[in-house]
Amino acid sequence: MTIAPEAFTFVRDLVRRESAIVLDTGKEYLVESRLTPLARQAGQVDVNAFVSALRSRYNPVLTRQVVEALTTNETSWFRDGDPFAALRSDLFPALARNRPSRQLRVWCAACSSGQEPYSVAMTALDTPALTGWKVEIVATDLNEEVLARARAGTYSQLEVNRGLPATTLVRHFTRDGAHWRITPALAAAVTFRPLNLVRPFPAMGTFDVVLLRNVLIYFDLPTKRDILRRVRQVLSPDGYLFLGAAEMTMGVDDSWERVPAGRSSVYQVRGDAR
Repeated sequence: MTIAPEAFTFVRDLVRRESAIVLDTGKEYLVESRLTPLARQAGQVDVNAFVSALRSRYNPVLTRQVVEALTTNETSWFRDGDPFAALRSDLFPALARNRPSRQLRVWCAACSSGQEPYSVAMTALDTPALTGWKVEIVATDLNEEVLARARAGTYSQLEVNRGLPATTLVRHFTRDGAHWRITPALAAAVTFRPLNLVRPFPAMGTFDVVLLRNVLIYFDLPTKRDILRRVRQVLSPDGYLFLGAAEMTMGVDDSWERVPAGRSSVYQVRGDAR
């Protein structure tokens, strides 16, 4: 049985209200496939019955599970490559020249199961200009389940095969049965916190680098504009923002300017917008 139009509309509106993620018409198959396990777990005969029960009585736990089920958690180690090369060769050294405190702070938003923030941590550890520095990485996500996996820091062979060079694996991971576990140095560098990007940010301090990659594509224009505005407020004046390859600030928030960084590019707040 396919999901009924009224059930899809309810789920679409719920997800948009809770997370601002836009589920366009044509995503019915996605909703049905993602919610079928939840329906079975709840003892419902199908997704329509599950949604009907959710509509009849508000359940905060099920609501969170629905939103999390429809959140995309695609990730890999050193995803797209160039941003991490730019951090090591250009951005981390440039920031180090202007930080007498010998401390850097990085925010990885929508961190999924931890591959991105741990990749940043490995990059920092492998950057000569940061030898002896304190690099604090704050990693956040809407999905509590993937945050728990990220905190555990244990990955299957299949997961480490996605973008992790063998030499890096040996240097920063240890065998744990059939899995691989991050070293204590990596674990100490990253703090994981729940955060919904469409809600007001909690007190987090300022960051030297923000990675908001492949996230804005899921939001409508007003939500993108609001998120970028609030990111400006937590980014240091000379800090850097990374977006995904298919994302840009042009036409969304003109307070940003695009600047080259190695073979990649990043965004900084324009001087007149600081």
